[in-house]
Amino acid sequence: MAISPTDQIAPHIRIILADDHPIVRRGTRELIDNEEDMEVVGEAGDGLEAVELAIRLRPDVAILDISMPVLNGIEATRRIKAEAPSTAVLIFTAYDDKQYVRALLEAGAAGYLLKNAKGAEVIRTIRAVHSGESVLDGSVMRALLERDSDPGALSDFRSQHASVPSEEALSQREIEVLTFAAAGLTNKEIGAQLGISPRTVQVHLANIFGKLQVASRTEAVLTAIKRGYLDVEKIPQPPPGAR
Repeated sequence: MAISPTDQIAPHIRIILADDHPIVRRGTRELIDNEEDMEVVGEAGDGLEAVELAIRLRPDVAILDISMPVLNGIEATRRIKAEAPSTAVLIFTAYDDKQYVRALLEAGAAGYLLKNAKGAEVIRTIRAVHSGESVLDGSVMRALLERDSDPGALSDFRSQHASVPSEEALSQREIEVLTFAAAGLTNKEIGAQLGISPRTVQVHLANIFGKLQVASRTEAVLTAIKRGYLDVEKIPQPPPGAR
C-alpha cells in the first residue's frame, strides 16, 4: 500500500485508487493530481487492500476496477459499503456488460465508468459521484428499477428488515425529489420541476442519504423502492432534453 502525504489544506475530495495494473493507477493519479480540489490519499493493487484502505482512511470516493486479485471489485464494493458507508464507490473498468453493472449497483456502487473515457469525463464523474449524482444512463437505471420492484423480491426484503423509525421516514417533499432523481434528472432539472432551487434539491438529497444511510442517488433510489417509498410505475419519463 502507498499512502500519499497529506497537504496542510486538505482538498475537498479524498480518493483511493484500486487497480492491479500500476500503469493504470499512475495515469489516473496524475490526472487527479492536476485538480486542486482532489487528492489521492492511497493506492491498492488488489481488492482486499482496497477494503482495508477504505476502512482505515475513510475516503470520499473509492475508484475500483472490477477484475482484481484476492477480491474482485464487486465483493470489494460490498465490503467497503458495509464498513465505510459514506464512501462513494466508482467502478473504473473495461467491462460494460449490464450484468456487471447490476451486480455492482446491488453491491452499493454509485456508478461506473469505462476506461476508454476521456480525462475530462473521468474528473466530471468523480465530482458527480462525490456530490451524490447518479452516474448511470437513464435506460439502465429503469431496467434495474423494474427488476428490483419485483413483488416477490420486495416482500422478502421487507419481511427481513424492520420498518424505518418514524423520525427517519422520508418527507413527502423528499419522496418527490427522489422520484425525479430516479427518472435521471439533475438537481437543476428537479428544481425546475418542483419550483425550488438546485441548492434546496441538494439539501433534500443530503437529508435522504442520511435517513436511508446511503452515499449516492443510485443507492437511495434502490433502497427507497425496497422500503416502499417509491413505485416504479409512478416514476416519470425524463422530459425532452434531460440527461
